[in-house]
Amino acid sequence: MSFFPEPIHVSFDEDTMSVALDDGRTIIVPLAWYPRLLGARPDQLEAYELSPSGVHWDQLDEDISVQGMMAARVTFAPPAQAAE
Repeated sequence: MSFFPEPIHVSFDEDTMSVALDDGRTIIVPLAWYPRLLGARPDQLEAYELSPSGVHWDQLDEDISVQGMMAARVTFAPPAQAAE
């Protein structure tokens, strides 16, 4: 049994991904958090599959969980702090 809501729809604009959840909330995250999505063509972005726990893109080899998005777990390493 999942404690997290399930995704029901995904949409994109130039800079963000929006994931509608079955509890009425929508998660909006920057595409910059997910380099594979950021560099993808629109047709690749739209070729997603929903699961009870998240979103999968077979062509892009990318899986993003609702839990990860809600906890702001991203798939890139933040840039190192500049030396003072």
